[in-house]
Amino acid sequence: MSKRGNVWLGVAGLVKDSEGKWLVVKKKYSGLKNLWSLPAGFVKQDETVDQAVLREVREETGIDATLVGLIGVRTGVIREEISDNMLLFLLEAVDTTITIQEEELSDARFISENELLNDPASSLLIKYLIENPPNEPMLVKKGLNPGDQFQYTTYHFIK
Repeated sequence: MSKRGNVWLGVAGLVKDSEGKWLVVKKKYSGLKNLWSLPAGFVKQDETVDQAVLREVREETGIDATLVGLIGVRTGVIREEISDNMLLFLLEAVDTTITIQEEELSDARFISENELLNDPASSLLIKYLIENPPNEPMLVKKGLNPGDQFQYTTYHFIK
């Protein structure tokens, strides 16, 4: 069992620039090593999923982005023992100056959908999202409070 237990919750950001190019990264490790993939990572115990995706994009690439909404869920079971779940968010880049997190990434850049679709180094998820574009994103509603008895410090609803 890992430090995350047997149920993992991750986030990934499909970040687009003003020209519609996608922010993609190449990890130095894991099954995505040397493949173009979306900036992604695990949710920390003190943050919501929407906060986590903005943090992960900024940590990995230096890119500040604004949240558009939730566009999908990737879920799977690893070796019949780990539930691996990832929420995919659509984001808009505030800037396009990339500073890669050198411990985790070998490369990061904005690339057009056509280039990604024809690049053998693009991950399955990248190609799937290009060929099956997400519909309207689900929006994040902030500032809700279901009642003080629950003691939420942050509460967001995605619809």
